[in-house]
Amino acid sequence: MKILIADSMHPSLFTMLEAEGWEYAYHPEYKREDIIRELPAFEGLFIRSKTFVDMEVMEPAKKLRFIARAGAGLDLIDLEIAKERGIKVFHAGEGNRDAVAEHMLGMLLGLLANIVKADKEVRNGIWDREGNRGVELMNKTVGLIGYGNNGGATAKRLSGFGCKVLAYDKYRDNYGDAFATEASLEEIMQEADILSLHVPLTDETKYLIDKSFIENFTKPFYLMNLSRGKVANLTAVAEGLKSGKIIGACLDVLENEKLKTLTEEQQAVFDYLINSNRVVLTPHIGGWTHESYTRINEVLLRQIKEWLVEA
Repeated sequence: MKILIADSMHPSLFTMLEAEGWEYAYHPEYKREDIIRELPAFEGLFIRSKTFVDMEVMEPAKKLRFIARAGAGLDLIDLEIAKERGIKVFHAGEGNRDAVAEHMLGMLLGLLANIVKADKEVRNGIWDREGNRGVELMNKTVGLIGYGNNGGATAKRLSGFGCKVLAYDKYRDNYGDAFATEASLEEIMQEADILSLHVPLTDETKYLIDKSFIENFTKPFYLMNLSRGKVANLTAVAEGLKSGKIIGACLDVLENEKLKTLTEEQQAVFDYLINSNRVVLTPHIGGWTHESYTRINEVLLRQIKEWLVEA
């Protein structure tokens, strides 16, 4: 089997592929046009976030049997086209779930305890204890929207902090467990002190968090987004922060992560966020650990091998 690896991958992937006797070509430098030109010679494609794999990419690739996404989200792949063409799609959602869960807690604790704000102040010679009095996570109600790999791993860790965790997942039934109670979206809006998003980007979830959604919360809350940037409308988030309906926000993802291409409105919102002491920002690194870099490869290889046995 010949596989095209069109994105940067941890070297462990090469050893794993060689152990299976699979031939591969590693071209992380390939641009979209290169992938379209070369893919017809391959049966498999490994990507991370290189390009949108749509009809233009898949149609010429008559030999293509599978696409493996080294990450959790599948919004970069046209799943309907892949299904129509009989192309199996794999993703490594469980490969970085622990990294995402830990990152979420790190951001949240950094916000609640004013760690990020206080660090900046001390470095500038400001010793303000009272101004940095923190808020405890203990006994807070946390609402999770999406209860798959990342949501489940996050709930497990929150349980150690004495939190009440409510989980809503539109596409699952009977998913409550020892770490989270199954809840409706309305129940989360009524009870949550903290809202954390763990959903893929789809037509249904795009701008799920908008002005109306925020206003429907019974009490002010903290917002966590480590899913996809366009799940939350940042203009609405900024307005929520200004009004006090959002107490603070931790954002690992943005609507537009290419900061040099921000529109005038996006730039104004971004300027507000970066100057707010109630916002913690990181550059889409929630699942980006040394351990997950390797684990993602292990998960993808296991899935592909199991699929080949079943096929």
